[in-house]
Amino acid sequence: MPEPFVLGVNYWPRRKAMYWWSSFDAGEVREEFALIRELGLDLVRIFLLWDDFQPAPDQVSRACLDHLITVAHIAADAGLKLDVTFFTGHMSGPNWAPGWLLDGRPKRMARQVVSGGRVVQRGYRNPYADEQALAAERLLLRTVVGALCDHPAIAIWNLGNEPDLFAWPPNAAAGRAWVREMTQLIHGLDDRHPVTCGLHVANLLQDNGLRVTEVFAETDLAVMHAYPMYGWLARSPLDPDFVPYTCALTTALCGKPALMEEFGGPTAPPGRGSYMWRWLANRFPRFQFMAGEEAMAEYLAAVLPRLVGVGATGALLWCFADYAADLWDKPPLDLARHERFFGLVRPDGTLKPHAQVLKDFAASKPMVQKAAREVALPFQPARFYNAAGRNLYWLYRGFAQ
Repeated sequence: MPEPFVLGVNYWPRRKAMYWWSSFDAGEVREEFALIRELGLDLVRIFLLWDDFQPAPDQVSRACLDHLITVAHIAADAGLKLDVTFFTGHMSGPNWAPGWLLDGRPKRMARQVVSGGRVVQRGYRNPYADEQALAAERLLLRTVVGALCDHPAIAIWNLGNEPDLFAWPPNAAAGRAWVREMTQLIHGLDDRHPVTCGLHVANLLQDNGLRVTEVFAETDLAVMHAYPMYGWLARSPLDPDFVPYTCALTTALCGKPALMEEFGGPTAPPGRGSYMWRWLANRFPRFQFMAGEEAMAEYLAAVLPRLVGVGATGALLWCFADYAADLWDKPPLDLARHERFFGLVRPDGTLKPHAQVLKDFAASKPMVQKAAREVALPFQPARFYNAAGRNLYWLYRGFAQ
């Protein structure tokens, strides 16, 4: 029997953003989860900000764990399922590092580093190789999975959010070994819920130690994150074939149907068309394509059926809401200004046009289908990373014809 095509959203509260767990409000979550359900969505991806959940390597925050259990209860009451993402270090631009992981030496990092709610000028140890970090990771998995493995709201356990943006494993073998160990640890506690790892286009573009071919050989589910406005490969900032292509390529490489776990884009203010926004961040120029709200609605309406057409198992939008203006002077919204405006919902709670597109698509009850469009590899999957960027480019040119 065909399975329902899963529809969902990545979630941070619009009035809290990444400061959710340290300033938790159950009423806010209840209100926003009710709206998510009204849109006809099934799955909510949430993120366990590592700095909040593990204040010490041998300690899991009891308060954060209680908040997470409350979120699970609220989700179940609303008829929603959760995709629970561990070890959230990278998020929306900055890397959020636990204080105990900082290495004590000042470093100029490629990304802003936030720890304890403050920007710090320090680096951190490698979480795939550092023994203290590995022990902490095992403790967090045992604690959270042990507490929620039987909860009716749990759908997916997720080992990270674009984890290569936080740190690279020493090599692909080490990356696969880490995924294998963490997946097996979860399976030892919970043999009913699948495990995945939130990879993105960078894991197709280069060999960063977390290869799609290796990671998804160890997990139960394959997922992908893709945004045409972020890269040189797409034909336009709202190229409707790019997101489905990355799902189809992921499936061709790992042999598993893929969930499009993140896609979407930042939108312009109501009434304004698409434009290129330019600003200074720490004296450096930044620029980002901002889609007009109607253009984003048209884009979403084009992408969703294409995802069904490549055999994807579902689609999760990034993200639930634009963020309230009183958060704009804090990371990540101070430097990554476009991150303020990715939501289905505006800060005042009103819906953008593409929220209605998603609601209408959900109402059509889409089902997972056998792929009508595939990526035909001219080589064995293991050879893809011999020239990942070039292969990514030429395979897309064939797919998008």
